[in-house]
Amino acid sequence: MKKFKMPTAYTILMIIIAIVAIMTWVVPTGNYDYVDPNASKLQPIPGTYHSVPKNPQGIGAIIKAPIDGFYDAVDVALFVIVIGGFLGVVMKTGAVDAGIASVTKKLKGREKLMIPILMILFGLGGTTFGMCEETIAFYPLIIPVFIAAGYDAITAVAVIMLGAGVGVLASTVNPFATGIASGFANISLGEGIGLRLFMLIVGEAITIFYVMKYAKKVKQDPSKSLVADMFDKNKEHFLHAKSENDFPELNGRRKAVLWIFAATFIVMVYGVIPFSDIGITAIPTLYWWFGELTTLFFVSAVIIGIVYGMKEEELVGAFINGARDLLGVAIIIGVARGITIVMNNGNITDTILHLGEGSLAKLSSSVFAIVTYLFYLPLSFLIPSTSGLATLSMPIMAPLGDFAHVSRDIIITAYQSANGILNLFTPTSAVVMGGLAIARVPYGTWLKFLWKLLAILFVFSILSLVIGVAL
Repeated sequence: MKKFKMPTAYTILMIIIAIVAIMTWVVPTGNYDYVDPNASKLQPIPGTYHSVPKNPQGIGAIIKAPIDGFYDAVDVALFVIVIGGFLGVVMKTGAVDAGIASVTKKLKGREKLMIPILMILFGLGGTTFGMCEETIAFYPLIIPVFIAAGYDAITAVAVIMLGAGVGVLASTVNPFATGIASGFANISLGEGIGLRLFMLIVGEAITIFYVMKYAKKVKQDPSKSLVADMFDKNKEHFLHAKSENDFPELNGRRKAVLWIFAATFIVMVYGVIPFSDIGITAIPTLYWWFGELTTLFFVSAVIIGIVYGMKEEELVGAFINGARDLLGVAIIIGVARGITIVMNNGNITDTILHLGEGSLAKLSSSVFAIVTYLFYLPLSFLIPSTSGLATLSMPIMAPLGDFAHVSRDIIITAYQSANGILNLFTPTSAVVMGGLAIARVPYGTWLKFLWKLLAILFVFSILSLVIGVAL
């Protein structure tokens, strides 16, 4: 008997499309009246749900749904593709690798300081551009440094994986999580950034303390390492591994690239924060969204290529290769959006909202935020694609928040924090399993190290959502 293998996100989403199409034949159909039917942010008026004629969706609708979905979400998909091109150009310069390698080299002999500094750097990568797969390159560099300093492989894995992972959990402007979710919730990316920034700072501080406490214990008594039985073998294996000399040098051009890279995200944050909506009139509000943001990242990619001295062919090639890497994400967005298309055409979207409205009548806003977080935990395991999950769920969950008097940015924070905590340990993640494989840390041992921190972050995320609702 063959071992069961989890299907890809594409297959799962196509199965959901087929199930939703079948539902349009049997589920009662209806619509709400909306506050402003022509607004980008559609707000259903409670108590106005009414029946409408059935419009069941057949085989043709199922087949065409991903194409219609891609057309409907073309602004988001293009944004993702251009961000991929931007990151492709940045990574081609080697600036990120050189920057972190330079920090590692300068802190050699002061590895205790390396733990918080590197975790903060990886956290900034996670919260801004969803740094995940990019961390794999750093395991061969950082593991030998920590082992040579008297720590173990788990400490090195935790610095990289948890530093970046908690940054993703508390994404502030991560375009692949917060950005896409905000787009489909029809709110500005800047809404809720205060709460997410709080979660980033406190979450990283908790995690750094947790890792440093474990590292200190191992340093003082190596027998207390969870991989103590592999200590000698790991020394022999890793101390001949990749060194900082194998990474590019942090020269003037790469420093300039890092400054432009940081400036791009600063401009992005400024462009999306609705200052006038929060009573700040002294600072002009730009009201930027996907069109402007896509242009920003495209222009920044070109500027970085020019500053670094890339030839035209090299710049275009790096951009295309980076865009190609995220083409799969763009396709997932189209397929996931196809689910909403089938639901809307079959007139069952508002029926599901109506069921939610009825069940939410007895729930407080805080309880609804917690239930939303708990709902996203298993859903994140089922649909591991961050972008696909946001595209699929936000058109339903965001309006449900309106019924419960929970702002849509809280729904987004619940989604990304639940998705983020799951991706710290899920065995379906290539980054988790790949990082552990490089470090030669058994998966069960990683869970043994991690479970207390997971419990702390779980409680912290829920408390943060409750605070966000109360504010």
